[in-house]
Amino acid sequence: MSIPSTAIDASGNAAEAPPPTRPFYWSVRRELWENRSIYIAPLIVMAVVLFASLISTIGLPHKMRGLASLDPAKRHAAVVSHYSMAPAPIMLATFLVGLFYCLDALHGERRDRSILFWKSLPVSDRTAVLSKASIPIVVLPVIAFALSAATLLVLLMAGTAILLLSGMSPATLWSELRFFQEPVIMVYGLTVHALWFAPIYCWLLLVSAWARRATFLWALLPWLATAALEKIAFSTTYFGSMLRYRVMGAMTEAFANQQHGSGEILDQLSQLSPARFLGTPGLWVGLIFAAACLAGAVRLRHDREPI
Repeated sequence: MSIPSTAIDASGNAAEAPPPTRPFYWSVRRELWENRSIYIAPLIVMAVVLFASLISTIGLPHKMRGLASLDPAKRHAAVVSHYSMAPAPIMLATFLVGLFYCLDALHGERRDRSILFWKSLPVSDRTAVLSKASIPIVVLPVIAFALSAATLLVLLMAGTAILLLSGMSPATLWSELRFFQEPVIMVYGLTVHALWFAPIYCWLLLVSAWARRATFLWALLPWLATAALEKIAFSTTYFGSMLRYRVMGAMTEAFANQQHGSGEILDQLSQLSPARFLGTPGLWVGLIFAAACLAGAVRLRHDREPI
């Protein structure tokens, strides 16, 4: 039996039930309101990338005239490298923003004692922590995709206009640049890195909930000390290799022909390897570690007092 969506008011008439409060949604909105760097920093990087790329686009007609003597592979690389690399700084910026956001997300509200106010609201510690974790894992990748796609579109339109003004056809540009495959590859790449870096983000949230000060130091010290201890005691670097794999392994596991850092331009759907990525033990071990860190952060937020 379903519960009716109406209630009886004081006069005995049927009244609409109040809308749900949606605490998770408003908790995410709160993070965006309080941390404007989440979207301002990537916007600034986008503006810088556009400015630099538009200046280099002025020389596009000269570059296009020299393509006739190149073989197809080199011609394709010469045309698309300028466009394929443009989103990279934006994506790197969102990653760095996510790191610093997580370091301060739970520590900051204890430092300024605003946690006393937020705990007085009907929002559970789990909802609060999950909303903060959603910023680097969900919100920032969405921002990175939107800004990267907009950057590619602006650069493509600018390149087309410059070629037309120079009396050249933009057909080669449009045929070489796989504009409709690029968004799919960007969504895939951002999703892959969000899942791969989830344990890093969640570890930083755990440290943010635990440390009284120097969160950056506490976030790095255990891992660097363990790697140094292994090197000194056993003359091996297994732990350091594991850390390097966690930072750089997403590309080698999720894309074909990237195992040795080939630097190949990623603009074809055939280069994606989702089955191999989903079958990587490192992915699932990292997600289990991320879940454990989130559980610890929820518990610490419940128990910790303001600094």
